[in-house]
Amino acid sequence: MKIALIAHDKKKQDMIDLCVKYRDVLDGHDLYATGTTGTMVMGETGLKIIRMKSGPLGGDQQIGSMVAEKNLDMIIFLRDPLTAQPHEPDVTALLRLSDVMNIPLATNVSSATIMLEDLKLRKQL
Repeated sequence: MKIALIAHDKKKQDMIDLCVKYRDVLDGHDLYATGTTGTMVMGETGLKIIRMKSGPLGGDQQIGSMVAEKNLDMIIFLRDPLTAQPHEPDVTALLRLSDVMNIPLATNVSSATIMLEDLKLRKQL
């Protein structure tokens, strides 16, 4: 499965904690991430992650392109809804495209946990 990991600045630690907890589940999947998020998660988990550019520098659009080409199966995008993002149009476009292409998208830790628990169960079968 091809999974994208994206986290706004104030959510990066949440992403790291999530990936540490579900490291065994994520291992073996093709992981993609925006620049800083990918670097931080790799540093804490040792997971192999293909890094795109930083979100504000086009990373969200690169992930969006993967969605449009049907090259992603799932996105975990931990968003910070309380802080204005300079690249908000890119974020909105990615969310919209995920809906159009019917790609599962978690935007908070609770929804991401549900998705990762499902992967965990499938891995055990």
